[in-house]
Amino acid sequence: MTPRQRLWLFAVAVAGLVACYLWAFSGLPGFGNYPGPYGQDILHRAIGETNATGVVSAINFSYRGFDTVGEEFILFAAAAGMSVVLRRLRGERRDEGSPAKDAASRRTPATSSAVRFAALLLVGPTAVIGWWLATHAQANPSGGFQGGAILATALFLVYLSGDFIVFRRLSPAVLLDAAEAVGAAGFAAVGVTAVAMSLPYLYNYLPLGTIPGAISSSGTIALISFLVGIEVAAAFILIIGELLEQTLLRVEGGDVGKKGGSN
Repeated sequence: MTPRQRLWLFAVAVAGLVACYLWAFSGLPGFGNYPGPYGQDILHRAIGETNATGVVSAINFSYRGFDTVGEEFILFAAAAGMSVVLRRLRGERRDEGSPAKDAASRRTPATSSAVRFAALLLVGPTAVIGWWLATHAQANPSGGFQGGAILATALFLVYLSGDFIVFRRLSPAVLLDAAEAVGAAGFAAVGVTAVAMSLPYLYNYLPLGTIPGAISSSGTIALISFLVGIEVAAAFILIIGELLEQTLLRVEGGDVGKKGGSN
């Protein structure tokens, strides 16, 4: 196939994709005109049934909790797979002309003092916000996914405000592996515990509290959000940490695995 033919084939495929998207968008309901019965039904029931004023979290971790388990384990598998592949690659022997050898000779400019200072100032507030979001899903529009991502950002700010050695000391791979496993397994264990009690999987069996939206309300919803926050934060830190490790490879005599550099 010639380049011109490939270009025409690509253009036809893109045109078909755009047509499908336009057709799908034309059938969407207007903003604020949700046609299904389930959304309104959950809005009327969620607070009374769960004591969680964060209805989105109640849906994610209770009404459709089984789907959320699958979503969490997708992230878990992605982080675990990247860690296994990259850690193995660092111990492999490469040819002299490999891309790894070319990458090893790259030099990047040092981080400016302004970036370091701003990042250092934001580490504490970012960590507090992430922790708050992960532990208050039952009361506010937050949750473990959002809180975990922001918690991970706090560690990345440590990297920007210091260097890679400091980042690794504060986030050792062994501890992150364990935290990710505990978060993912804990979510699944909450559901399995319900089954052991002869209840449906992920049934909300913990005390719901007496005040809707209180920190002690919502039963398993608050617990699951906390576990998800741990898993998501650990997964993102692992992924970025492994990518940073990969950029610090140094090649000597064809061996990949010796690291150097500070940022």
